[in-house]
Amino acid sequence: MNKDIATPVRTKEILKKYGFSFKKSLGQNFLIDTNILNRIVDFAGLSAESGAIEIGPGIGALTEQLAKNSKKVTAFEIDQRLLPILADTLSPYNNVNIIHEDILKADVKQVIGEEFQGIEDLMVVANLPYYVTTPIILKLLSENLPIRGIVCMLQKEVAERISAQPGTKEYGSLSIAIQYYTTAETVMVVPKTVFMPQPNVDSAVIRLIRRETPPVEVKDEEFLFQITRASFAQRRKTILNNLTSQLQDGKSKKEQILQALELAGVDPGRRGETLSIEEFGRLSDALLPHFK
Repeated sequence: MNKDIATPVRTKEILKKYGFSFKKSLGQNFLIDTNILNRIVDFAGLSAESGAIEIGPGIGALTEQLAKNSKKVTAFEIDQRLLPILADTLSPYNNVNIIHEDILKADVKQVIGEEFQGIEDLMVVANLPYYVTTPIILKLLSENLPIRGIVCMLQKEVAERISAQPGTKEYGSLSIAIQYYTTAETVMVVPKTVFMPQPNVDSAVIRLIRRETPPVEVKDEEFLFQITRASFAQRRKTILNNLTSQLQDGKSKKEQILQALELAGVDPGRRGETLSIEEFGRLSDALLPHFK
């Protein structure tokens, strides 16, 4: 029986054996608690017929648990120094493939086509490097990949922003962008003590399950996200002020913005954080003819 990778003793042994030092620039924090890894895998709801995509496998702690609970695991690792370590730690598992590539530059759809033929259920499960969490999640969601969802560990503060509801101080354009594609919930808070080295912030696990259809139908998705970003540019300003100052020619088109707000049933004196995704959808469609 193999000893789990995710224990402080085994992690230290592996790092020592390979003389591995953590790179701050890559946001490397390895999990050293098997219980938490098992819970992450449980949240993903994998079966023996599922496929799992992992990002930043590190020395294979989560990869190992995914390999035990799914049909196939494909992991993207950017740090070349970890490849021989992963080849060693994951040698007991013949259902794992490591791809040495930056996920942000990868053609993920093509990789899925090559790696997961015949696998219907596919989840992304990862302990994400904190400095690139948002771009990775947005890339995975906007590329319309055949995945059921994403379960990932990230900074607690970012998890709260992603799953935030209107009217809260965490709610913003990121909440809207991600909730447009998925239902989002923070399923677990994780203390910094279960990582090596310990990060400066607490972490959380978030579960994003893809929606069959978005909560609002819009004529132009990219424009919807542009409008939401503009509406939150300065949180204390009203939606009217933000739109006139942020949109190109906004100041000269103030009348059209007021008309669009009226058409969408949104009071110009409200702040962006009080609008639901549905309201932003109506507003974006009303503004579209004037700004596209």
